[in-house]
Amino acid sequence: MMKIYLFLLAISIWRVFVSGYPAQAQGVSPLNVVLIVADDLGARDLKTHGSDLHETPNLDGFAATGIEFTSAYSASPVCTPTRASIMTGKNPARLRMTIWSENALRGPRNDRPMIPADSEGNLPFEEITLAERFKNAGYHTFHVGKWHLGEARFFPEVHGFDVNIGGHHWGAPPTFFAPYEGEVYNEMRYVPDLHGSKEGEYLPDRLTTEAIKLMKNAGDTPFFLNLCYYIPHVPIDGKPEYVEDFASRIGPGNRHRNPGYAAMVKSLDDGVGRILEWLEQSGKDKNTVVIFVSDNGGYTGKWDGETVNNNAPLRAGKGTLYEGGVRIPWFMQVPGIKKASKVDVPVTTTDILPTLLDLAGLDHPEFDGASLKPLLFKKNFNHGNSRSLVFHYPHYYSGTTPVSALRKGDLKLLQYYTPEGLRFELYDLLEDPSESNNLAEDREATVKEMSSELNTSLWEMGANFPRINPDNVSKN
Repeated sequence: MMKIYLFLLAISIWRVFVSGYPAQAQGVSPLNVVLIVADDLGARDLKTHGSDLHETPNLDGFAATGIEFTSAYSASPVCTPTRASIMTGKNPARLRMTIWSENALRGPRNDRPMIPADSEGNLPFEEITLAERFKNAGYHTFHVGKWHLGEARFFPEVHGFDVNIGGHHWGAPPTFFAPYEGEVYNEMRYVPDLHGSKEGEYLPDRLTTEAIKLMKNAGDTPFFLNLCYYIPHVPIDGKPEYVEDFASRIGPGNRHRNPGYAAMVKSLDDGVGRILEWLEQSGKDKNTVVIFVSDNGGYTGKWDGETVNNNAPLRAGKGTLYEGGVRIPWFMQVPGIKKASKVDVPVTTTDILPTLLDLAGLDHPEFDGASLKPLLFKKNFNHGNSRSLVFHYPHYYSGTTPVSALRKGDLKLLQYYTPEGLRFELYDLLEDPSESNNLAEDREATVKEMSSELNTSLWEMGANFPRINPDNVSKN
């Protein structure tokens, strides 16, 4: 008997040695997965990232004790395409989902110099989502919060989720206070499946409560929770007591100056804190991967006459392919990794699907994303800093015009589509993280090489492109 035991022990040790990763002991439940997605949270919105107004103790603690990706990108500068990249591991250009759902479903606009590229408004049925892959492995699959990936027949329930609470095709409700309904653009909007809401209940708090209930009720069955908060997306609608507190702190030198937005960031932080606290108190933290990201950069437009956010020193914001539009916060907690660390290798939301499946010991197809598990465990990452990141936003929004981009090493090329041809901007992000010094004219050979790589990638993906508008009467 002792010989058999020693033989099995030796085999176990050998498996750890050859794999380089902690082995999952026999009889231990598969890893649970909690994916938390914020809406429009900028890369510089947290206290730990230099905010002079926002209070984010829970997210700051997450960053300090977990793994932080310091060069993290959303696959798109707007919500729907990024969320599609998370669910599929594919670049929005490959999915041909490059604008948010409602805009795509309305069809293209023809009143500008370029006709924006056609875009899918619904996540196709044939895509095998992250939820479906976990469900096929015996997981409970829960979606709570924002979905924004298509009409009713494309809701989370048909894309692999056992439960959908609050997910529909709208990007935001008219208010974050119950009963969460009202008219927006001549359309009545509401948040479904939140029965029993009390007048004045705050939506982020309710979503957190529902998420914790689902995790509690999962029992010993492994679960995948996709918790997608609607905040701090507009409308700017924070808790009055938080708004009042932040308003009293704002001075003439503050970079962040919107007390309503600060209140919403605070509520987001509260929710993340409650999730992490429940995992710890229940003991589930020892067997649960937690990942926190935002769907795009911070929104720098106005709401009720006030500027919503400021991503400085990053340039611009949501809806652009400058760093302020696509750089995001990204933290992870992974069982077996106790030491806090920072990873500076550029990563993107297309990496989430293969990474989470790989950590769970499941087959992890790598379409446009790659598993980051080697980076997490300090092993050799085949892609390293040499991997190019491709972005495609062939649309108009927030002052930007149709554009694609390529990040390669420390260099970033922006390629704008105009009736006169392609226009380029080139930046060295290491020397110029604010993208203020355009090097395109001085480095023509580099521009030509990077543009060729970008266009080859986009054609290989089957991307849709903008077209010259022959009937344009606008000067914009």
